[in-house]
Amino acid sequence: MKQTVRIVVTGSECTGKSTLARSLAEHYKVGFAPEYLRRYFGEKNGVLTIEDAVPIAKGQLDGELERERAGDNPIICDTNLLSSIVYNKHYYGNCPKWIEETILNREYHHYLLCGIDVPWRADGQRDRPEAREHMQSLFRSTLVLRNYPFTELFGNPEERKQQAVRIIDRLLE
Repeated sequence: MKQTVRIVVTGSECTGKSTLARSLAEHYKVGFAPEYLRRYFGEKNGVLTIEDAVPIAKGQLDGELERERAGDNPIICDTNLLSSIVYNKHYYGNCPKWIEETILNREYHHYLLCGIDVPWRADGQRDRPEAREHMQSLFRSTLVLRNYPFTELFGNPEERKQQAVRIIDRLLE
């Protein structure tokens, strides 16, 4: 039986993560685990605290588990708990233990770090265009520190998709 390949599309805000995740899901004819924070942010009227960290992480994880139950291969995740870790440490100075422990029990085969070479767009949730480089460096350094396999993708949406497909196809072989 073939191993299920788990792919995470990650990066700082407004880097084309959702666009790439959707495009990859269409390419492989699977669903994808959407970024749960978007829905949660709307439900909380844009006001979040550290108490929201675990519910957001659990909602994100539920989306992944749904794709697993559906039998998707590859499983495409529009972010994962790594984003929770990076943003919680950035905004609140720490990250709940549950999130840190849970990510250790999950296997992800490759992270696709979306570069910041795309235009930033305000939408009410995205709040720091001037901090893109800093946030991107936090994602990059966290991936390196944890020794997670990743590739930073640049270019237009089609170029990013082509780079990602080459990586995923190799993992599916």
